[in-house]
Amino acid sequence: MIVKTHEVPPIILQLEALIKRLPQNHPKIPQIIEDLNIRNAGFRGELAIDYPLSFLNEKDYSIFHDLRLKTKKHYFQLDTLILNPKVAIILEVKNYSGKIHFETGFKQLIQTKDGIEKGYPYPLTQLERHELQLKEWLQQQKLREINITSLVVISNSYTIISTSPEEKSLHQKIIHKEELPTKIPKLVNSQQNQPLEEKELKKISRLLLKQHTERNSSILEQYQVDQKELVKGAICKNCGSLPLIRIKANWLCTTCNSKDKLAHLRALDDYKLLIKPTITNSEVRNFLEVKSIATANRLLQSMNLKYDGEKKGRMYYL
Repeated sequence: MIVKTHEVPPIILQLEALIKRLPQNHPKIPQIIEDLNIRNAGFRGELAIDYPLSFLNEKDYSIFHDLRLKTKKHYFQLDTLILNPKVAIILEVKNYSGKIHFETGFKQLIQTKDGIEKGYPYPLTQLERHELQLKEWLQQQKLREINITSLVVISNSYTIISTSPEEKSLHQKIIHKEELPTKIPKLVNSQQNQPLEEKELKKISRLLLKQHTERNSSILEQYQVDQKELVKGAICKNCGSLPLIRIKANWLCTTCNSKDKLAHLRALDDYKLLIKPTITNSEVRNFLEVKSIATANRLLQSMNLKYDGEKKGRMYYL
């Protein structure tokens, strides 16, 4: 049973908004686009395991996607966690193409594609750390210990995987996604421990959902972009021009003459992703480039937002 579904990572939404809101000739644009492509590829890889996981018996497994938990010191993020009465299985999903080699001596992953070699962090080192962190998290919750294991799942069916000939143990830790329906039951059946009771599993599930925390980081700080560099105004959904002009309860694009009643919602989504989750009337006028206090007030009221404060000091929660 899928307990926590996939969600588009906030970082992807932030990168998409940043690309829209920076001038096309901005020097950071190429890097941002490259990073967005990498993030999108990773997310597509995570989605690709849904089909093979659907062959598992729903009654035997609880599946959690995109979990971010915290031990006493550090946050840790799991692509997918599969919970069974006998074992917790962490899946680290990688969407690499070409040929990948797991080099155990220096603990690195080497991808060869189109004749070019590129190194990546060693996924098995990350999984070892995640196993320890999940164990620590369970102990913090005063939950009964459960066996924890992990797998690296290659989501691209055509990717060639290689390791050193003597590293036969890696063959049990690194699999293509198509092996999941048979590999997961084998891992469960290999466990010799006393299984958790149903009420214990339900308690773990509740705590996993309750303590999941979304990453809340500043994309502008990450790329060292000043807020003043962002392009303001509502954007035309048809031709991408900006800023739109507010005329009689509509946003008008002077480039393609299209009208849009909801362009401010998309613009304020960008504001929330890039700047902050709260906004004042003055900040609405500044970002949407409207002069009228009354117009900005009507837009905010139409959104039925929660708020604190009165008059000029009123702050709305986007």
